[in-house]
Amino acid sequence: MDQTEDLSESRLADAWAELQNHAARGKPLGADSCRLAFADPEFLLRRETRGIRFQLEMLKPDLDQAAQGIHSTVVVFGSARFCSPEAAQALMQQAQRSDDPDALAVAQRKQRNAHYYEQARLFARLVASYSAQLPSAEQLFIATGGGPGIMEAANRGANEMGALTVGLNIALPHEQGPNPYITPSLSFKFHYFALRKMHFMMRAKALVAFPGGFGTLDELFEVITLVQTRKVNPVPIVLFGSEYWKRLFNPQVMIEEGVIAEADLALFSYVDEPQQAWNVIRNFYGLPGPR
Repeated sequence: MDQTEDLSESRLADAWAELQNHAARGKPLGADSCRLAFADPEFLLRRETRGIRFQLEMLKPDLDQAAQGIHSTVVVFGSARFCSPEAAQALMQQAQRSDDPDALAVAQRKQRNAHYYEQARLFARLVASYSAQLPSAEQLFIATGGGPGIMEAANRGANEMGALTVGLNIALPHEQGPNPYITPSLSFKFHYFALRKMHFMMRAKALVAFPGGFGTLDELFEVITLVQTRKVNPVPIVLFGSEYWKRLFNPQVMIEEGVIAEADLALFSYVDEPQQAWNVIRNFYGLPGPR
């Protein structure tokens, strides 16, 4: 029996070694009907095998997170384009030296929005600090889209407290690499937005949405819809930055036109401080305050 298992493992290793050898040499991998199916990229990338790729993107992050004790997360969304106060200050100094009005306008906007980066970082520190007092099964872990900006800030805050932190990245035409504050073994990359969003919700106990663009809105409104239609259990949905969200999104119009109910306004809360955001989550679940 042991010999059979060794032989099987050897063949699997050989299949992967062949793939790695081609990749290391930069050589294209030719079609080969004799290649093991799981080690045949041309086969796995066919339209007909899309369902298998769905399943793989579902299983890999799920199994890896479960193995590392990630059962409950606080998901933080927000713009990838907001930078840290330090980076914003450096851009401002560079723009001032260039005497370029366009560069100066961009630097001023970056500096104006940099406080959101710092607030996301501080919020994540609050979550990680609370969880550090608990058994691993009861801890809350920060999960983000894994990129720069607000995502980086939240991963950074948790990382600074010594906590594990999750990044669910996405392969994009303009390549978005994982930020350096994600726990390496919890840094995942997705091809399919749908599977990525499903993973956000599979473990989410709360969602905190900072100001962001189309991606943030897509993720935010999907979560609101899932909660409204009771496809998932209710979770606190926190809109951080009331000035931004109230300018961008006016649900009162939707109520006046009868497309949502007045009660739907209770699905989310506006906050402007990290402690306020944490209090919304803590009160929702009846969690104890600082010990």
